[in-house]
Amino acid sequence: MMLPLRDWDAREIRGLLFDIDDTLTTDGRLGAEAYLAMQRLHEAGKLVVPVTGRPAGWCDQIARLWPADAVVGENGALYFQRCEGRLLRCFHDPEALRAERRERLREIARRILDAVPGSALASDQPYRETDLAIDYCEDVPALPLEAAERIAELMRKEGLTAKISSIHVNGWFGDYDKLVMTRRLFAGRFGVDLDRDNAHFAFAGDSPNDAPMFAFFRHSVGVANVARFDGRLGASPKYVTRAAAGTGFAELVDHLLRVR
Repeated sequence: MMLPLRDWDAREIRGLLFDIDDTLTTDGRLGAEAYLAMQRLHEAGKLVVPVTGRPAGWCDQIARLWPADAVVGENGALYFQRCEGRLLRCFHDPEALRAERRERLREIARRILDAVPGSALASDQPYRETDLAIDYCEDVPALPLEAAERIAELMRKEGLTAKISSIHVNGWFGDYDKLVMTRRLFAGRFGVDLDRDNAHFAFAGDSPNDAPMFAFFRHSVGVANVARFDGRLGASPKYVTRAAAGTGFAELVDHLLRVR
């Protein structure tokens, strides 16, 4: 059972990690309320780290321009950080391996699109370094969650790790996920052992690809629309906001800053 935010004593929280799509954004847009909440959190001295399935191309822009300390992208394939005016890029796999796997992913994509009518390559696929993103409800007429689960099943049969987000099904070669790269980022760039310091950080999300983070973080939060995936998450957040998506994110930040 998920608890309301009012039951959470968040005074020891030093940083917030969060998904982007339908957690920070609302109906595909990053609204002023959510962006300002992120800015307020950053100015309060908290670590601010988006952890997303979105592509390397987006992460370049996020790391350079957003009030964020770093960004984890492509479901854990990479992290980017703006450091002394330059962009630091860290990938789970070397470039040669990423290039080889991109060719294989293109072949797999054709088979999946043939097998699941109405699905399409995600519009951000050209900006991805490591994974395959199949759109089931972002820029195509929304397919039922059963179609997303079918896409994930086909990916796994091809030897991919597959995760369902609120808009895409992502597949990649390798056993990493959002949590694996988040651990690497925090140890390497912030000097934080997340196992030891778990109680000082929180994660917010809304969909099944956030399950490893929900399971790991003692202080995990779902925005209200997480209810869409009831029974399909694998691991549920401990707390839930009253409001959905970006408004729920702002509600969470208000709670964190109110209890300082």
